[in-house]
Amino acid sequence: MSPRRRRSASIPIAIGIFSVALAIAMLVAWILVLVYSDIGQTWLLVLGIISLSFILLVLAGFAVMLVLEQREIRRQFGFIDSVTHELKSPLAGLKLSLETLAREDLPEGATEHLRGMMHGDVERLTAFIDDVLTANRLGHARQVQRVDTELSAVVQRAVERVRSRHELHDHEITVSVPPDLRMTSDPTALETIVRNLVDNAVKYSDPPVQVHINAELLGNGRQLRLRIADHGIGFAPHERRRALHRFYRADREAVRRRPGTGLGLFVVQALVSALGGRLRLDSAGENQGTTVHVQLPTGNRP
Repeated sequence: MSPRRRRSASIPIAIGIFSVALAIAMLVAWILVLVYSDIGQTWLLVLGIISLSFILLVLAGFAVMLVLEQREIRRQFGFIDSVTHELKSPLAGLKLSLETLAREDLPEGATEHLRGMMHGDVERLTAFIDDVLTANRLGHARQVQRVDTELSAVVQRAVERVRSRHELHDHEITVSVPPDLRMTSDPTALETIVRNLVDNAVKYSDPPVQVHINAELLGNGRQLRLRIADHGIGFAPHERRRALHRFYRADREAVRRRPGTGLGLFVVQALVSALGGRLRLDSAGENQGTTVHVQLPTGNRP
């Protein structure tokens, strides 16, 4: 699943064994020097300090590697829990809807309502599988397909998918993208970027949802800035960088009670980089909303 090469547990174990053996060897050598050498006490003190510093440095590196491994393991276990929830919830909904449709005494209009629920569950599963597959592919070289793209159409498709999934009204997501704004880029990657960011904005907002999307050209038209702002739960300053890590989810109740795998922003960051752009997250703090800035080359000549 991980796009990066899986770390081997043998590396920190080997470093630990090496540091212990080195410490024992240095202590034995120091004792031998004290017994058989005529070196002055000052030099012995200097040699001892250097030896001890080196040992402590190796042990500190070992401790850091262990901490990083533990964090990675926690993130992966969290990802597994999230995957289980993301798969079981829509599947349970689909099963219940199918069982209900099999009844003969359904009231009028119930069939269409159940079909809508099933469609929403399928959309949720599709979006989840797309994110997992995209995250897996991003570990390999990805060839972007740059073609002439109408940005407003790409944004509208992504927004409609999010509206349908969360059953939102039109006024809850507002879009301000010039209809004549065109760029040479990968429309599939662009749609994935917008869909993930808008879905995050909706998911981490409490009703009434207010998400604003706008785009503008910068300077001579060679750069595009896309902004997606919400009035949701926001984040603390120390979470800014971590939010882009794979599997990362903030340890807050407001985050834990919402479904998610910690892959969305990781996918967005990787796709933005593949397109030659930059991604920045801004928030005034918890419960102060979030603004995501995406800057991309348009491929247009001035």
